[in-house]
Amino acid sequence: MNLPGPKPMPEFDSFAENYDDALAQGLSVTGEDKEFFACGRIDWLARCLHRYGTTPASILDYGCGTGASVLGLLQLPGVQRVVGVDVSPRSLAVARRLQRSPQAEFHLSHEFMENATLDVAFSNGVFHHIPVAARAEAVAFVSRTLRPGGLFAFWENNPWNPGTRWVMSRIPFDRVARTLSPPKALKLLRAGGFEVLRIDFRFYFPRLLAWFRPLENALVKLPFGAQYQVLCRKPIVCD
Repeated sequence: MNLPGPKPMPEFDSFAENYDDALAQGLSVTGEDKEFFACGRIDWLARCLHRYGTTPASILDYGCGTGASVLGLLQLPGVQRVVGVDVSPRSLAVARRLQRSPQAEFHLSHEFMENATLDVAFSNGVFHHIPVAARAEAVAFVSRTLRPGGLFAFWENNPWNPGTRWVMSRIPFDRVARTLSPPKALKLLRAGGFEVLRIDFRFYFPRLLAWFRPLENALVKLPFGAQYQVLCRKPIVCD
């Protein structure tokens, strides 16, 4: 997946119709399905937005794929518009078919030209599919769409978690992906001009150990959760 740039050949076109099956193939070892993780990410984002006093009206879903996160993003307080962008035309066709809310819209990334209009950007597991040399351009794309002071919720798979590596090895489109360690993600975002507000780790326990999950909110700074969120802000430039 190479979101920025001129009309790349989208590898995810071949997975558009069976994306959920391919993802479930990997997630099955956790005892949970994609909805469990999607709800967990949205819930944590909602907590962070509340903590920073942000009630966004508009959200960019960067690398939205088939639109799995859109419904959850639309349920966040105040949200009136979710813009999904991706390079895969077939994935966007599935998203438009499945996500029929008038508040959701979907665009090929190279066709979305709005500048500094959106309040929050969200991406989940996107950057490990972007070639390393193109990741800075991807961060610049997100920054361009955000208004000054807008927030970027950057979710990635944590390569420091052995379970994450195992799950990815079972998913056809993740097997050859190049993961980002938390320090690399922080460096990438700061180099792109973002101010890092916090980094949190989530999803420590599979269903087999679900009775430990009430502890997760106290463990968010331990870098061993299956995924992590970097919450960062586009600076407000004063003239």
